[in-house]
Amino acid sequence: MGVAVALDDYTPLQIATIRIAGAAAILTIFAWLTGREMPGRTGSKRIWLHILGFALFSNVIPFSLLGWGMTHVASGFAGVTMAVVPLLVLPLAHFLVPGERLTPTKTVGFLTGFVGTLVLIGPAAFLSAGSDLEGLARLACVAASASYAFGAINTRLAPPTGMISYSAATLVLASLIIFPVMVWTNGLPTFGADQSTLAVILLALFPTAIATLMMVTIIRGPGPSFLSLVNYQVPIWSVVFGTVLLGEVLPPSLFAALLLILGGLAISQFAARRG
Repeated sequence: MGVAVALDDYTPLQIATIRIAGAAAILTIFAWLTGREMPGRTGSKRIWLHILGFALFSNVIPFSLLGWGMTHVASGFAGVTMAVVPLLVLPLAHFLVPGERLTPTKTVGFLTGFVGTLVLIGPAAFLSAGSDLEGLARLACVAASASYAFGAINTRLAPPTGMISYSAATLVLASLIIFPVMVWTNGLPTFGADQSTLAVILLALFPTAIATLMMVTIIRGPGPSFLSLVNYQVPIWSVVFGTVLLGEVLPPSLFAALLLILGGLAISQFAARRG
């Protein structure tokens, strides 16, 4: 929802840069105030390779691809591709992450949640938006999903380090990568006191700064498969926020979809606990 509002006055790359740089500033200041040091000064230098991977695969690449893709495809299609993330994480985690076994019960749970997403978004997600670049934009959305999956696995395999410093370092590095690209291709953004600017500020604070910290914590704890299940909840909250804040019509499929998504979460967690 925030990206959709911000696109009124900012380009996709400008939105990605502002939210990443803003989040980097927030977490870096927080790390400094709480006495955390950046990774690598007291630990393994190898951690910076994983930080680079997280910066690219969980920030720079998906934010840029998804932001651009949403300008050429139906928003529902972007929602469906985000729901693909758990299905991509599942086999990757099975082969790369110890203890993240792919079981029949867990697979059923993940597929049930995916079906719930399809029920919520409906067949309109696959209708053409009429753009000449729609085919390429759809590939960009799928590539963004794959990028999120690789980013989660990369962070799980990273050497132990502080969650706050790891998150701050990731966003600082992502900012250094994406800022010159934005200036070269889009130029510097012009800020105004309007709804779009408020949207990018909120994107930097909540779904980037705070979400990155939460994401790293959950990946290191319950694991990337558990974290990826949040993607099934994204369409639900998008519909709820759209209805409450933007006055959109509540789709009748919401409750059936919610039942399927929560059922899928329950099945997958039952399988995880038994495993």
